[in-house]
Amino acid sequence: MKTQGYLMIMALAALSLAGCRKPLCYDHDLHGLGSRHEIQVNWEKEWERDLGKNWKDRWRGVLGFGYDDLRPGEPGGIRTRVFTDGKLAHEANLASSGGRVHMSPGVHDILFYNNDTEYITFHDEESTATAVASTRTRARSTYNSRNEGEVTVNAPDQLYGSFHPEHEAVLSDTIIPLSVNMRPLVYTYVVHYIFEHGLKYVALARGALAGMAGGVYLQTGITTDEVVTVLFDECTVDQQLGIYAIVRSFGVPSDDPIPGAPHEGHSFKLELEVRLNNGKMLNFEYDVTDQISAQPRGGVIVIDGIRVEDEDGLEGSGGFDVNVDGWGEFQDIVLPLN
Repeated sequence: MKTQGYLMIMALAALSLAGCRKPLCYDHDLHGLGSRHEIQVNWEKEWERDLGKNWKDRWRGVLGFGYDDLRPGEPGGIRTRVFTDGKLAHEANLASSGGRVHMSPGVHDILFYNNDTEYITFHDEESTATAVASTRTRARSTYNSRNEGEVTVNAPDQLYGSFHPEHEAVLSDTIIPLSVNMRPLVYTYVVHYIFEHGLKYVALARGALAGMAGGVYLQTGITTDEVVTVLFDECTVDQQLGIYAIVRSFGVPSDDPIPGAPHEGHSFKLELEVRLNNGKMLNFEYDVTDQISAQPRGGVIVIDGIRVEDEDGLEGSGGFDVNVDGWGEFQDIVLPLN
């Protein structure tokens, strides 16, 4: 009887111990040793880098929106790429607010960028040093490149990035916070065309900005030396204010954001293409080298004194309907990169 009682007590003790350990098994990810990091994200929502223009203080809201209205929003998610000894070891997609990333113990280089872009393409991602973002090429039948040899491209959508070199991951029984500051890699130009005569004849407008960078290195934020022309369509025609557009770009070629010095050595051109109420198309071209060189990462470009002469605006019967479909040559063809 004593033996049976002893065995029963031992069995109950074993069951009791098993019951205590079971939650630990289920929560092993939380309680066991590992190298777990909680990514805590800060989004640097800047649309331009001030190099003396001081737009933030000088902004007057002439075009009907404020300086802060141009700040980029928070993306839909983040891609995290962990490199060990120069090779990709782990990749994860997180929410825009961050999340948990597991790493093996050791030293890693970590690259972060938002993963919700539409027009941006990524190349040479096998190394943090070579990973570059560019945008898709496109054609416009009515545009003849004013800068010989330049490829015409879509304006990139908003891109952020962050790089953490030589991050040491250690074994721990706690979750380690890792703060990540996501800096913009794409900036915004406000383009304002001011007319002194004939704006009343303009029905539609679009433009092109030549001489801009074709891409940006994700690790450093330095733009590539490839020179492209950014095509943009979404121009607002306002009979009181003129024509204006919000244009995104990687910035000027071969520009390093760390020194932040005004860029020299490239020429930049701005084109305005308008379709008049009578169906006639006019093209205007302007040298904006001084304005862009002083604003290599976003800013404001102003062109004034534009004229549409009465003889152009009144030419023809005036029976052309600019709102009908099937404009033919006014349609662009998006060409995906290989």
